Amino acid sequence: MRTNILITGASSGLGAGMARLFAAKGHNLALTARRVDRLDALRDELIAANPGIEVVVHALDVNDHDQVFAVVKDSIGELGGLDRFIVNAGIGKGGRIGTGRFHANLETAQTNFVAALAQCEAAMEHFYERKSGHLVVISSVSAVRGMPGAMTTYAASKAGVAHLAEGIRSDLINRKGHDIKVTTLFPGYIASEMNEKVAQEQRLMVDTETGCKALVRAIDKEVAEAAVPAWPWAPLSAVIRHAPLGIVRKMV
Repeated sequence: MRTNILITGASSGLGAGMARLFAAKGHNLALTARRVDRLDALRDELIAANPGIEVVVHALDVNDHDQVFAVVKDSIGELGGLDRFIVNAGIGKGGRIGTGRFHANLETAQTNFVAALAQCEAAMEHFYERKSGHLVVISSVSAVRGMPGAMTTYAASKAGVAHLAEGIRSDLINRKGHDIKVTTLFPGYIASEMNEKVAQEQRLMVDTETGCKALVRAIDKEVAEAAVPAWPWAPLSAVIRHAPLGIVRKMV
């Protein structure tokens, strides 16, 4: 079992939901986010419900790249190593390109891609050193195509992080003596704080608990890639990938 798990963006939403499920399975956790008060409350909740586990928390803005490496190093020391690293922190700000929302789009690109690169670097350095580990990258179904309007930069950043994970996975092919896996997950519409105000996503949205259970199942299987939940997002993502762009616009 991948005993010790680090999850970024764990103060709410999918990060907190996955933390609860992994804690119930007996995993030790390192949880990071900017909102330390929420992390502290979550840690207390998890330890009370699962007294046999260890939970450490760290304040982390993933856009502070030096801090990413420092927090990972501290978490390794506190838990005696990391077995799984879930790159979950992300945001969904943005606007249609050319409408004056550059700084919101830039923040999304930096948080979802550049900061994810820093997290992958820190995780893989540790995994290569110990020749074992599981890197999990949370992308999005929106990553399979260029998306319109406010989703353009978000989708592009999630496509970038998916390709980043695939490149890391390629580096591991035929590498002998290593037990390192890389999983890329493409969540569909799962209720969370980030999307609670996005009305158009309500049609196929599942609740946070259902979505997190699907994510954890895929993670535990250590699949290379998966749309989550599989129904309806596995077939829908294939349609989105190949449909004419005009039809894709009407689907999102």
